[in-house]
Amino acid sequence: MGKKALPTDASGFVLLSDFVPHIVQEIRYYSTYNFIGERIDGYEEPIALLTREAARALKAVSSEMIVQGYRLKIFDAYRPAAAVKQFILWGIEDTDIRMKPYFYPDLEKTELFARGYIARRSSHSRGSAVDLTLLDMSTGKELDMGSPFDLFSPLSHPDCTDVTKEQYANRMLLQRAMVRNGFTPIDCEWWHFALADEPYPDTYFEFPVSSEAILKK
Repeated sequence: MGKKALPTDASGFVLLSDFVPHIVQEIRYYSTYNFIGERIDGYEEPIALLTREAARALKAVSSEMIVQGYRLKIFDAYRPAAAVKQFILWGIEDTDIRMKPYFYPDLEKTELFARGYIARRSSHSRGSAVDLTLLDMSTGKELDMGSPFDLFSPLSHPDCTDVTKEQYANRMLLQRAMVRNGFTPIDCEWWHFALADEPYPDTYFEFPVSSEAILKK
């Protein structure tokens, strides 16, 4: 009997920029500047997709932050299951470590899974998780969070004590806004949040990150 196909129905998803027009998007897995060093499978456009429910909650976060002078900068949102499969195969079989100095300088590739930095089944593939930071509208720069996105290190843990008071305050500014609006943080990445009341808690989707996938619904 063949393997069960993963869902490709994007009818419950939206283009995040349609729902939250003030966001800035830097979709890292569409680019080559990520921990693997090449565009990731399933990322056909540099856009963020989310479930309608998660997008609505993120709009509330954005509105709250804009009043305080910040915009949301999105690094990743919905992630196709094909991308996660590529991560796993890279971690197990691929000997390429060209991006190690930038993203996991103090760890071996095999440790990235054991320590929870890369999941074998990602909440992103359920469509209600997002990786983001805050952009200061007065300077046009990201707030200093003490570590960059996707640095796999204890320094990226939200409660890390090795960052400055200002960096910690910036992390908590983002975290409190996200939690107030229904998102849940994780303990190893300050940038990652998932909608607590997600609409597809047991479903991992396979459709690509593309506007066409959304328009087909």
